[in-house]
Amino acid sequence: MFKHNRFKLNFISDIPDGVEVTAYKCGDFIDLCKGPHIPHTGLIKALEMHTVAGVEASVEKRKLLLQRVYGMSTASRNEMTQWKRSRSEAQKRDHRLIGRSQQLYMTHLDSPGSVFLLPHGMRIINSLRDLLQHHYRSFGYQEVVTPLIFSRKLWETSGHWEHYADNMFTVGHHGGHLHHAGGQEYGLKPMNCPAHCLIYQQQQRSYRELPLRLAEFSPLHRNEISGALSGLTRVRQFHQDDAHIFCTREQLRNEIKSCLQFVEKIYKAFGFDYELQLSTRPTDYMGDLELWEEAEHHLETCLQESGSNWSINPGDGAFYGPKIDVVVTDAMNRHHQTATIQLDFQLPCRFKLTYRGSDDNLHTPVMIHRAILGSFERILGILTEHYAGKWPFWLSPRQVV
Repeated sequence: MFKHNRFKLNFISDIPDGVEVTAYKCGDFIDLCKGPHIPHTGLIKALEMHTVAGVEASVEKRKLLLQRVYGMSTASRNEMTQWKRSRSEAQKRDHRLIGRSQQLYMTHLDSPGSVFLLPHGMRIINSLRDLLQHHYRSFGYQEVVTPLIFSRKLWETSGHWEHYADNMFTVGHHGGHLHHAGGQEYGLKPMNCPAHCLIYQQQQRSYRELPLRLAEFSPLHRNEISGALSGLTRVRQFHQDDAHIFCTREQLRNEIKSCLQFVEKIYKAFGFDYELQLSTRPTDYMGDLELWEEAEHHLETCLQESGSNWSINPGDGAFYGPKIDVVVTDAMNRHHQTATIQLDFQLPCRFKLTYRGSDDNLHTPVMIHRAILGSFERILGILTEHYAGKWPFWLSPRQVV
């Protein structure tokens, strides 16, 4: 069906075995798509083509620059008028424009996907960090700093090399030779979880030490394709309010509830409404199915007991565990996924983490991955557009002066 379309064939080759591949037909047009499609184009009453942008595609191990055309269709002319009005307001609130005019940040072609935070932007970031650190004390977190680069061996232990390597920056071969010390491959960390496992692992732990809550603000790196980069909201280097909680199975529900309480305290300060989503096991999951089902059950129970609105987002969990995602609604009624609470039974097993229980036997702890704001760069972009650059006094008193 798609034998003459190398782009479609390349996309199909990346779909894991056993995953359903769907195509949709409209008239003579057949498209490879998850769908759904409308039954016929007669349902479209208004159409607007509005943007052209470059996008990078990898085909047959070659990177090609393509042009992507963006458009909008609606079922009535009135809906199109409303959409244009909303789009015009969104353009006025664009964090890239406000960021430039208020000198919050800059970017440079010599470091694509990385953000230069300028003094005015850094003051806002510091206010956000101060807010978190104030609550860290009451919620029992301890801050750490870990290295930015680790050997391939560590990433193989954690499962990132198998499940996440395409999203990592690696230090590898140069001119056919490994050009770094020891002749090993290294990777810049996209996440802090393996490093925090090493901290846990460096001494024998007792049940009396748990829960152990480790927080970190160190920069992370993820190899986003160039066509996906956008201002502050999609970058390659970012700083995340990352934390990992090591606890017993008996403690995990209280810890998850505590994380949800933390989320509520922070987002009330911004005036955000938010919903919770339970993201379940993806197709490329790692580990034992029974542990996944137990983890999903724990998260579902916590959500039911929270009294908050929540829904299921099937198949969107991390490769190592299911998660609760926080989706905020901004002043433009747009939705952004920010905070996340992930329950992980896999990494403690892979790193052979243990604690000595009250029965004097060794047990495996449970690990909770948690970020309240997500990345500081992304939340700065979201808040810039939410407030239209008119900052609350506690975040940026400069405007009053």
